[in-house]
Amino acid sequence: MTTELTPAQDLPPGTALRHPTEADHARLQVALTEWWGGLGGEVGSMQRRLMVPRLFLQHFADTSFWVEDADGSLQAFLIGFLSQTDPRTAYIHYVGVHPERRRSGLGSALYHRFFALVQEHGRDRVRCLTGPNNLNSIAYHQRMGFRVEPGERTEDGVPVQPDYDGPGLDRVTFVRDL
Repeated sequence: MTTELTPAQDLPPGTALRHPTEADHARLQVALTEWWGGLGGEVGSMQRRLMVPRLFLQHFADTSFWVEDADGSLQAFLIGFLSQTDPRTAYIHYVGVHPERRRSGLGSALYHRFFALVQEHGRDRVRCLTGPNNLNSIAYHQRMGFRVEPGERTEDGVPVQPDYDGPGLDRVTFVRDL
């Protein structure tokens, strides 16, 4: 069952916000392939698709968001969850905004919705990560109030966690206190 959330002034006109469902997985996989402009080639595309398996839409739908246009086309998504280990923390696992909607405020609106949701659950810290080569993402997260956490090494002035997601899968980790 799809439940549309209360309309928000922070979303562009003509868009609808809801929680994703398992049935959305195929469309999510297409977005993970197409929206990053070929970043990392076919290997990068496969890595993105593997990072968001169906289980995220089965088990973390209530803490994730999905934005569609009036015609039902996917415009943005945020996959997030409440930490099971740390009762203060929530985690943003993956966010995407359709390339034609970037800089429209959709991403920020989703982050702020997630911040409000996790605060309602008594959480006061949000963590996330990105790849060290994704300079736009690093800058975006810093503008959103996230701090880059110290890394074991530095690349181009950015602290990096080597092999964070496995051999050769370095990451930049962030934290934001709410």
